[in-house]
Amino acid sequence: MSQHLALEVQALHYAYPDGQMALRGVSFVIQPGETVGLIGSNGAGKSTLLLHLNGVLRPASGVVRVTGLPVTAANLMAVRRQVGLVFQDPDDQLFMPTVQEDVAFGPLNMGLPACEVQARVAQALATVGASHLASRAPYRLSGGEKRMVAMAGVLAMAPTVLVQDEPSAGLDPAARRRLITLLASFAHTQLIASHDLDLVQDVCTRVLVMREGVIEADGTPAAIFADAGLLARCHLELPLSLQRHS
Repeated sequence: MSQHLALEVQALHYAYPDGQMALRGVSFVIQPGETVGLIGSNGAGKSTLLLHLNGVLRPASGVVRVTGLPVTAANLMAVRRQVGLVFQDPDDQLFMPTVQEDVAFGPLNMGLPACEVQARVAQALATVGASHLASRAPYRLSGGEKRMVAMAGVLAMAPTVLVQDEPSAGLDPAARRRLITLLASFAHTQLIASHDLDLVQDVCTRVLVMREGVIEADGTPAAIFADAGLLARCHLELPLSLQRHS
């Protein structure tokens, strides 16, 4: 069955160097084309989990598979072509002198011909509405612009799975709405970790809830947000749009 799944996580355990357990037997699967939200309070283990999906972190035990391929040292190059990870802080991803060079970095390191790299860069920047930034230095961009450019750098790699950590953090209302429209337009399999529960409600068809390193619940947004006990137990509140109607 694994080869038919976009992501498969089985009994994942991970401890920080100081011995604190961050993941305690996390298991879930994501089907191709699903858009799944990952929610939980600070310290629940969301970012740590995401870093296992393309091998940035390696588990103490358990297995991660991407389109059936185990995330192991031998498979890292192939896995990272499949899973595009957009970090919470775009400054962790942007390091080249210009936006164009930054977005081209991944495709160039895949060994693609220059003409294809150029086409991918142009398409990725156009997709996120950042074509006009191509010649700019990343450090001169606004926070929202940096976030879009970081996403373009991942899209240029043509991943099948798009993983994002707090994509709406620091965005103004107009930029946030553009982001939601963009995420809803993607055909990728998506896993989106966010404290922005309205974004999760608008974009995702399924929600995973993390609490203290485990998956506490897995269901539709309607079912998750209707469970007052679950939300209280996980230190979460209703999306603002639901609070207005409650």
